[in-house]
Amino acid sequence: MKLLGNILWLIFGGFITALEYFAAGVALAITIIGIPFALQSFKLGIMMLAPFNQKAVKRETGSGCLWSIMNVIWFFVGGFWIALTHLIFGILFYITIIGIPFGNQHFKLMATALSPFGRDIVAK
Repeated sequence: MKLLGNILWLIFGGFITALEYFAAGVALAITIIGIPFALQSFKLGIMMLAPFNQKAVKRETGSGCLWSIMNVIWFFVGGFWIALTHLIFGILFYITIIGIPFGNQHFKLMATALSPFGRDIVAK
C-alpha cells in the first residue's frame, strides 16, 4: 500500500515539489554560507520522493544550540513559506476523502519544513 501511495504521490505533485527542493538546494549550495541550508533542502527533497516510507525523527545527540539558531534562520529565509505551502496543500487534499492520506503527508512535511535541523529521515 505504501508503494501505491508513493507512486500516486509522485504523479500528483510530489516529483515537482522534490525538484523544487533540489533546485533550491543547488542555488543555496552556490554560496558557502548557504551549504548547511542546501543540505537540509536536499534532505527534504529526498523525503518528498517517498514520504509514505519515511519519517523525520529528532536526533538524540548533537549541538542543540546551533540547531536552534539554524532553525530560526531557516524559518525566516524560507521555512515559513514552505510550511505554508504544505499547509495549503494539506487542507486542499483534506477536502476530498480520497486525498486524506496525502493531506496527512503534507502536514508531516510541514512540521519537518519548519525545523529541519536536528532531524534525521529514517525508513519506517
